[in-house]
Amino acid sequence: MLLSYRIPREPSTPRIAVWRKLKQLGVVQISDGLVALPADARTREQLEWIAEEVTEAGGTAGVWLAQPGTLAQERELAGAMATARADEYRKVAESAAALKGQPEAERLRAVRRLRTELHRIVRRDYFPPRERDAARAAVEHLAAGSAAPAKNRPVTQS
Repeated sequence: MLLSYRIPREPSTPRIAVWRKLKQLGVVQISDGLVALPADARTREQLEWIAEEVTEAGGTAGVWLAQPGTLAQERELAGAMATARADEYRKVAESAAALKGQPEAERLRAVRRLRTELHRIVRRDYFPPRERDAARAAVEHLAAGSAAPAKNRPVTQS
């Protein structure tokens, strides 16, 4: 799915709100005013809502069903999405590791926050990278009171 849009620079609030929503969806930006997501009913509906928001803000927008012209382009888009999510998962794992040795109450608050963040990332994770399992394991090990996952221990899906 592609969303092509133009939104006035002023006032900036609608433009910023649209960009934040697109970022929450996990879009890959192809060029200025053109973003892509894998095609499914959920992403189509989300992009249609954002297109309507752009129009209400005085801009123009259209949602397009598209197919990459080459396998290389398809891989590039999927790779860009996976790389962005991998970075987010790494940050979660690093946050969990940084909390090693913290008091239990602080650690448990952090575990709740990190699990919520993992859930947000998973919702926009269309091409899961390896880092997803590592982040989940780091958070679960933090919850269990240990600093890092043991080597070669199987990771359970949550």
